Amino acid sequence: MAEKSDNNAYWAANIRLVTISLVIWAFASYGFGILLRPLISGIAVGGTDLGFWFAQQGSILVFLVLIFFYAWRMNKIDKEHGVDE
Repeated sequence: MAEKSDNNAYWAANIRLVTISLVIWAFASYGFGILLRPLISGIAVGGTDLGFWFAQQGSILVFLVLIFFYAWRMNKIDKEHGVDE
């Protein structure tokens, strides 16, 4: 019975991490690149406005950072629940 509780806690932590990562990625790509672009268009980054930069490069960089964050955090969660390699 305790093993089932441990499994549920492990998967709850995993799903929470995935959900948070997807929300951050969606906000960075869809929010900054499309919805908030008129608000941040006056800020110059690399010769273009910040909204265009997020749409073209920023969301990709955020995605790459999230990949490394997910791997680091998932390794930590694995160790906490005793399922690390």
